[in-house]
Amino acid sequence: MDYPEVQLLIGGKWRAAAAGRTIPVLNPATEEVIGHVARVEIADLDAALTAAKTGFALWRDISAFERAKVLRRAGDLLRERLERIASLMTFEQGKPLAEARIEVLAAADTLDWFAEESRRAYGRVVPARAPNITNLVLKEPVGPVAAFSPWNFPLNQIVRKLGAALAAGCSIIVKAPEETPASPAELIRALADAGVPAGVVNLVYGVPAEISEYLIPHEIIRKISFTGSTPVGKQLAALAGKYMKRITMELGGHAPALVFDDADIETAVKLLAAAKFRNAGQVCTAPTRFLVQRNVYGAFVDRFVAAAQALKIGDGLLPETQLGPLANSRRVEAMDAFIADAIGQGAELCTGGARIGNKGYFFAPTVLANVPLSARVMNEEPFGPLALVNSFADLDEALAEANRLPYGLASYAFTRSAAVSSALAARLEAGMLGINQTQIAWPEFPFGGVKESGYGREGGSEAIQDYLVTKLVTQAAN
Repeated sequence: MDYPEVQLLIGGKWRAAAAGRTIPVLNPATEEVIGHVARVEIADLDAALTAAKTGFALWRDISAFERAKVLRRAGDLLRERLERIASLMTFEQGKPLAEARIEVLAAADTLDWFAEESRRAYGRVVPARAPNITNLVLKEPVGPVAAFSPWNFPLNQIVRKLGAALAAGCSIIVKAPEETPASPAELIRALADAGVPAGVVNLVYGVPAEISEYLIPHEIIRKISFTGSTPVGKQLAALAGKYMKRITMELGGHAPALVFDDADIETAVKLLAAAKFRNAGQVCTAPTRFLVQRNVYGAFVDRFVAAAQALKIGDGLLPETQLGPLANSRRVEAMDAFIADAIGQGAELCTGGARIGNKGYFFAPTVLANVPLSARVMNEEPFGPLALVNSFADLDEALAEANRLPYGLASYAFTRSAAVSSALAARLEAGMLGINQTQIAWPEFPFGGVKESGYGREGGSEAIQDYLVTKLVTQAAN
């Protein structure tokens, strides 16, 4: 297909990097170079910062009612351009075309959600202690934002930050992923075409460490939002803290999925397998540690293995594909290392376990059973098509394992017991819990984690608050 040479958007103009440097983009299904993306230098970042400062002064004074119109118009443009954007995403990232379409439509829905939130960023009146006093609590945009997003969901990891920032009245510099640059560029194009003024949204690509180290300390930037790994998130949070910058961190996870012996096993397998192998497992909320009560352990493993083996693997652009390639060679190397270590420590390989073919980053959906807690993959996020299935005796044992790690992003459970559900809601340490279903990321839900999975929320009514500051105005009548 036709793949564009991806440019920067700075101050309302699409352009190459000042120094003319680029980064190659690969198709993960073929390992072939399909295009290039502009690579910023400091001069480009300075131009983006100046544009964001100018854009903020303009955008903050546009009414919430008008900002909402622009966001809705951008969402409509995404829907109109669905096939083009989804095809670009699959070409550069590898996920099946059906999943890419869902992501584009979800991005449009997210813009709709934040369009409405922009009109509901309410302040309040505080009752006064004297009759001649008026006390107002005002909500104001925090200022220009620097947003950093990963390659696994090229649109949806950005649109949560973009939508909240624009709804609040902030300008933004988006550092989008270099490995999957074309589809996020189309998201930005939709906003520009919808009428976002020049300088309000700026798009850059380049070396992540160089960009973050320059933007985060800069006096123009007032807010940072990052989605990525916990180790990198800690580094950026420390840098932001040095300069007292407000931050949102959506970091890694290692989601437990608890299946109790009273659960509907067929439903649990169906939903959990779909959640596990979506986007080849490259999902921060994917279930990873499957904890199954002993009475149903054998039946669950057999059915889950059958579900994994039934997946149709291939190029994401083929209509029959259910599992595309991994996004890059690093994920293949990580899968090999995790699996070898686990098997070496006594884990049972039930299916998969190896790369498929020698062209493209295809990896067989893999199930490991009876995995020792000392295995690396039981302690580090696998981020691939790898499921780990262990058994437990009772609720306390299940919760002990579920809460053992420093992560606390997503979690799942299947049970018919109201008492068990209540205990899980109260005691499971996670920012999100799905019981008997796996849909936890709708725009109206507060998306985010606890412990080392980060802080702040990127959905629901909570999301816009991270882009607003609170000002008290107390005034006596003359």
